[in-house]
Amino acid sequence: MSQLPKVKITTPLGDIVVAVDLEHAPISATNFLAYVDQGLLEGTTIHRIVSMENQPDTVPAKIEVIQFGHLIQVDHYPTPLPYIAHEPTSKTGLRHRDGTLSMARFAPGSASPGFFICVGDQPELDEGGKRQPDGQGFAAFGWVEEGMDVVRALHAKAESSDNMVHPIPLLGLARV
Repeated sequence: MSQLPKVKITTPLGDIVVAVDLEHAPISATNFLAYVDQGLLEGTTIHRIVSMENQPDTVPAKIEVIQFGHLIQVDHYPTPLPYIAHEPTSKTGLRHRDGTLSMARFAPGSASPGFFICVGDQPELDEGGKRQPDGQGFAAFGWVEEGMDVVRALHAKAESSDNMVHPIPLLGLARV
C-alpha cells in the first residue's frame, strides 16, 4: 500500500494522528483533507461525545464516538464545501473499528463537514448496521495511528447529553 497522508489533530488533552485512506475511500478522504488544507476546521470543536450512558434506550443501536467539525443545525450541516457522495463500507472494505475515522451524515449524500472517531468497535455503523434507519451505514475513511489514549481521555469527558454544553476546542489540524 502507498504511504497514506496523515493529519495531526491537536486538542487540549494532546495530539491525535490519523491516517487518511485515499486508496479505499477517495471521496471521503479527499473531503477531509480539503477541510484540513483549506483551514476550514480551524475554530471548530469536539461538539458531540456519544457514550453508552448518554443515549436513550430507544436508540436502535448504541455507539461510542467523539464527533468534531462543523455543528449540526437541526437536521443538516451548514457546509463551506459541497456535500459528498456516500462511500459505504461494502464498497471501501473499511470497517468501524476502534479508532476508525468516519463521516457524520443524515441521509446518504449529506456528509461534508462533520467527522467522528470510533471508541471501540462499532459494527452498527457499517453498512447493514442498525444505527442509521436507511441501513447504508457511515463512510469510514481513516484511522488513528497515534493518540488513541487522547481519544479515550476525550471520550471520558462525555456529558449527560451527547450534544455537549461545553464543547472541547480543536487547537489545530495539519498534515504531518
